[in-house]
Amino acid sequence: MRRVLLLVPLAVLFAVGCAPVPPGGSPDPGTPTTPGGTATWVDEMVALVNQERASAGVAPVQACRTLMTAAQRHSDDQAATGRMSHTGSNGSTMSQRVQAAGYTSWTALAENVAAGQPDVASVVGAWMGSTGHRANLLSANYHHIGVGRAAGPGGTLYWTQNFGRSGAC
Repeated sequence: MRRVLLLVPLAVLFAVGCAPVPPGGSPDPGTPTTPGGTATWVDEMVALVNQERASAGVAPVQACRTLMTAAQRHSDDQAATGRMSHTGSNGSTMSQRVQAAGYTSWTALAENVAAGQPDVASVVGAWMGSTGHRANLLSANYHHIGVGRAAGPGGTLYWTQNFGRSGAC
């Protein structure tokens, strides 16, 4: 079964800069990479999101190391529990998870989660087909992105996108 879940964006007023993950760089030691700097599913996801944003006339988002860590940890947690949710198995919220990963002093956040899609194109397509997820993905409020993917014991993939603005990357 393919599912998607939306979290309403959060916003507060703070301002701090961010240093993005370099193109082709590994955002987190737990994120899969390939030898020789070839594209990974992470690169594919960020590129596809930015393609959708460009089609809508919205500036691209930049990969952010701390949001990558938060998204990957959340996907890992969902896969381990076999449960897709915006609430972590320990009761954590999205804002608590991104702050724990180091994305502090943010001014806006949003999260998309999904389960069951077999690849990047499928999950981005599902999110683009959902009004709330599409709004998160295309919002000009967000300048940074982190993504996560993890397989559960039965092979089901759990996906997370975290969007943010003004946080520490």
